[in-house]
Amino acid sequence: MVWCLGLAVLSLVISQGADGRGKPEVVSVVGRAGESVVLGCDLLPPAGRPPLHVIEWLRFGFLLPIFIQFGLYSPRIDPDYVGRVRLQKGASLQIEGLRVEDQGWYECRVFFLDQHIPEDDFANGSWVHLTVNLPPQFQETPPAVLEVQELEPVTLRCVARGSPLPRVTWKLRGKDLGQGQGQVQVQNGTLRIRRVERGSSGVYTCQASSTEGSATHATQLLVLGPPVIVVPPKNCTVNASQDVSLACHAEAYPANLTYSWFQDNTNVFHISHLRSRVRILVDGSLRLQATQPDDAGCYTCVPSNGLLHPPSASAYLTVLYPAQVTAMPPETPLPIGMPGVIRCPVRANPPLLFVSWTKDGKALQLDKFPGWSQGTEGSLIIALGNEDALGEYSCTPYNSLGTAGPSPVTRVLLKAPPAFIEQPKEEYFQEVGRELLIPCSAQGDPPPVVSWAKVGRGLQGQAQVDSNSSLILRPLTKEAHGRWECSASNAVARVAASTNVYVLGTSPHVVTNVSVVPLPKGANVSWEPGFDGGYLQRFSVWYTPLAKRPDRMHHDWVSLAVPVGAAHLLVPGLQPHTQYQFSVLAQNKLGSGPFSEIVLSAPEGLPTTPAAPRLPPTEISPPLSPPRGLVAVRTPRGVLLHWDPPELVPKRLDGYVLEGRQGSQGWEVLDPAVAGTETELLVPGLIKDVLYEFRLVAFAGSYVSDPSNTANVSTSGLEVYPSRTQLPGLLPQPVLAGVVGGVCFLGVAVLVSILAACLMNRRRATRRRRKRLRQDPPLIFSPTGTSAAPSALGSGSPDSVAKLKLQGSPVPSLRQSLLWGDLAGTPSPHPDPPPSRGPLPLEPICRGPDGRFVMGPTVAAPQERSGPEQAEPRTPAQCLARSFDCSSSSPSGAAPAPLH
Repeated sequence: MVWCLGLAVLSLVISQGADGRGKPEVVSVVGRAGESVVLGCDLLPPAGRPPLHVIEWLRFGFLLPIFIQFGLYSPRIDPDYVGRVRLQKGASLQIEGLRVEDQGWYECRVFFLDQHIPEDDFANGSWVHLTVNLPPQFQETPPAVLEVQELEPVTLRCVARGSPLPRVTWKLRGKDLGQGQGQVQVQNGTLRIRRVERGSSGVYTCQASSTEGSATHATQLLVLGPPVIVVPPKNCTVNASQDVSLACHAEAYPANLTYSWFQDNTNVFHISHLRSRVRILVDGSLRLQATQPDDAGCYTCVPSNGLLHPPSASAYLTVLYPAQVTAMPPETPLPIGMPGVIRCPVRANPPLLFVSWTKDGKALQLDKFPGWSQGTEGSLIIALGNEDALGEYSCTPYNSLGTAGPSPVTRVLLKAPPAFIEQPKEEYFQEVGRELLIPCSAQGDPPPVVSWAKVGRGLQGQAQVDSNSSLILRPLTKEAHGRWECSASNAVARVAASTNVYVLGTSPHVVTNVSVVPLPKGANVSWEPGFDGGYLQRFSVWYTPLAKRPDRMHHDWVSLAVPVGAAHLLVPGLQPHTQYQFSVLAQNKLGSGPFSEIVLSAPEGLPTTPAAPRLPPTEISPPLSPPRGLVAVRTPRGVLLHWDPPELVPKRLDGYVLEGRQGSQGWEVLDPAVAGTETELLVPGLIKDVLYEFRLVAFAGSYVSDPSNTANVSTSGLEVYPSRTQLPGLLPQPVLAGVVGGVCFLGVAVLVSILAACLMNRRRATRRRRKRLRQDPPLIFSPTGTSAAPSALGSGSPDSVAKLKLQGSPVPSLRQSLLWGDLAGTPSPHPDPPPSRGPLPLEPICRGPDGRFVMGPTVAAPQERSGPEQAEPRTPAQCLARSFDCSSSSPSGAAPAPLH
């Protein structure tokens, strides 16, 4: 902006000169920083004494003049110019000690006090432009020596000033770096190295240059890092008893190097047979004296300066020696009735050529022993262990360098080979989570060692062997499915027996032997099903083009359902001449098994080829992936589970199934309906000092994901323990069902017993009441001379008993007798009726005209009747009731007295 104003003022001065009202004087002066310069001004008269005047020097951009001189008075000088300006040759201004900041426009003015004309104020002046040139100078530079850790970034910054503005460049070892390339970049004088490497070390030179000169600055970059081996050891071959040296030299910064040598990963000073014969020289070389056969092997040099991981370099030392026997056992057992081997432990370099044998001190002739032969390593192979093999044997090995001598004598003994006492069955079926015991025991001389192994992939941590050599699988897992082998071995021989274990209640196993036959625009996929886990399994074929579309890198797998029971499927609609990936997935009611291996094929008859490289099954994008990142956190209220939703969901996630177990027990479903929107779940109620395991399974529609990762949590050390957990695994389901059934049965039995007791008590009470009713009634007073005959209806009948019960007591008859008196005479005492008479008859009771009950006439005794019963007609009132016949004061046949 200042320069624009300066140009405007300059143009104004020129325009004034063109109008003839002033004399333009535009001068350009160039000076060098630190030197002096004179700004000329010729406005004073050249000769004579000038009139009274004032000299002013103005600088564009300053509010006040930088220099004012009036007569003989001391000049007024701007503080930035004090001590550096003075007048010279009239009105000219000399500036000493030039600075870059002094560059700009200056104006000289002379005011004549006795000839002042206002309109000539701006014509009386002269403009001068001062240019100050400055050689390049550095304002910011990196240190002279800079240490940087290897693989770290570094920035070297150079900032220079000068007039004109200098250009900054970088050089390494005299080579201009320009704008940089790769890891090195140069921009605006700044050098950046993204990753410092060993080759980045050196002297970096920063150069600032312009027309006024140049300036340079050097920085030495030292890279701190592990050593670099510049002279590695080389393979060498020596004869036994010779000396050998293995070279090793390294460079590093810092250079405090220490060298270590290893033979087969063991420090040479820690090997007893090498310790006294090796030396490590100052330059890192290894010196080995009087080599022996045991010295052969791989030697590794490791230089170190204490930074990062030190490098290493290896070389092989080969020692040549005659063939020799290492350690011949004094006794060699052979199995009775089985093939055996008499070994000759030999080492030789160059390789072994042949071995000669002696038996009982004589050369062994194999043609005299049918079935005997000699192996490639020189051992004797005995066809059948019997008495012919007994004896003392010695072997002598040979190679191209000769032999070190015969071996010591070994005596052959006959021993009983291992024999199974109890073998496992051919196959076992058991549900997952339970315990499976497979017996296996053997005997022999010496006693054999029985061991178990799973054929194929081993099973770690879940297989145990008890004291009886039986295999215990506790708990039984899906991985335990397969073929197991029990082997019994001793020093004589080894025998083995195998069995198949089928684990029920699991997801299907992976299918095998997947093959794809290419067809025009299709492919025929076939496979061998794996074990179904004890449930009906279904298959689906997954395929996708090998060249995936950019917009769907991992989500373009297509699946086709396979008919039930089929192990092949025709895949139609494929693009010709396009490579496809195929995989087969098995599913049952418990979930999905693993994907099979990937097979590549293309339509139009291209042959099937295995995938190269084969992607792991997890690279296939299934319709529903398992939950991610399941973690368990202990809280006073229980276990807080947190997880992330599945990455791949078909449409909508329906929910999760939470499974758990204690220790090594089987998995049990804890919550079958966890909402799909949940990412946290609290499992309350834990038992102290128990290890819990949890996992989640996602489900969406008909798809079920694989289980998530297992989250483990232990309750050891918790201070608050709520009520006992509801984990089903605390009590096995069969035991729980038995307990519940027993409690229910006990309750029903108690209820039936109570009902039976009540019924028996009621029946017993009924029998007692009937027994009391059947007993003789109490005696009733009867009139003298009147016989109490039994009732005509029979007092022993059920009807009589009922009426007796209704009457309740004969007291009313007695009361009647006492109230009305005995008209016939004094009542007789209470005679006991003869036992033969039976119960007394009931007296008839009738209702009188006034409505009161009266005693009716006595009914004749049954024994007084003859012939058929002739009952007199009675009124209904006479038939209402009957009472016992009692003695009465009223005469016989008299009318009954009313009851009061």
